Amino acid sequence: MAQACVNCHNSHPESSKVDWKVGDVRGIQEVSITQPIGDNIFAFKYLLAYFVLIATLGSLFITLQRRQAAIINGMNVELETANEFLASLSMKISRYLSPQIYKSIFSGQKDVTIHTERKKLTIFFSDIKDFTATTERLQPEQITQLLNEYFTEMSSIALAHGGTVDKFVGDAMLVFFGDPETKGDAEDARACLRMAVEMQHSIASLNAKWRNNGIEYPFRVRMGINTGFCNVGNFGSNDRMDYTIIGAEANLAARLQSIAEPGQIVISYETYALVRDTVVARALPPITMKGISREVIPYVVSGVLDATGKNVHVFSEHMTGLDFYFNASMIDSTKAPHIREILQDALKALDGA
Repeated sequence: MAQACVNCHNSHPESSKVDWKVGDVRGIQEVSITQPIGDNIFAFKYLLAYFVLIATLGSLFITLQRRQAAIINGMNVELETANEFLASLSMKISRYLSPQIYKSIFSGQKDVTIHTERKKLTIFFSDIKDFTATTERLQPEQITQLLNEYFTEMSSIALAHGGTVDKFVGDAMLVFFGDPETKGDAEDARACLRMAVEMQHSIASLNAKWRNNGIEYPFRVRMGINTGFCNVGNFGSNDRMDYTIIGAEANLAARLQSIAEPGQIVISYETYALVRDTVVARALPPITMKGISREVIPYVVSGVLDATGKNVHVFSEHMTGLDFYFNASMIDSTKAPHIREILQDALKALDGA
């Protein structure tokens, strides 16, 4: 105790002792504090160990994440490669199927099972006249080139009009309207007729091109169109199928083609009844056919009607020394006098021959 403390305690009335001296010790108090275990765990001396443990776990987690990312990246690369392969394979398969059939199968609308339906279709059949004789005059490479160019152009026209290209049989071509997509019997028939007319126009252009390239006898095509009920769907076995049509009405389209003259389109009465408001046609003698009990009246198309109902005359003839295709609806009126002069000169030259 200091002097001030001694003076105060010795003179204080409540002091229990009045003989304090300088240097005396008044008392010692010992305090013992017991902390909970939780406080010890989080004490500073353990923090370093916690940091080391967390850093170790973090490093392990990052390593596992990187390893997992590498595995996922590898799987993505494999998946991307597989997708590219499937896309390439799908594109190759599509070349063997009509786009409508390809779309309906890969979209899941149709199953790849043996299944057929009975539907009313408009069937188109075309054939190149004297194709065998033409092949004898040309080299195989030339025939292959001409035929591929011909089928490419015809298929493009068919697809543009909504036709389903069924198959190519040698130089023949089968197209049908009404499956797997249809716009109604009448509109399907009109689309088929428009397709046939455009095909004849395109064939005239191809023939002119081929003659300029030295092909003396290009293609002359006969076409037949019929409307009727057929079985359409997958035919074949579980291992090999063909999406096609079967029925007497399909055979009738081929028969109508066979009686057509080169460059002509012959249609059945059933088709004519659906397109009579857009076509100019004359009846041919009735024909009979095995598998069809009724007498069939063919109609040869001589022209089509434009939007105003006016007859659009189309003339087509191709032979040695003559390449002639005339479609009045496609001629510019300002060029009509010049065309008239050309035709008159041609007639004069023919008279003098």
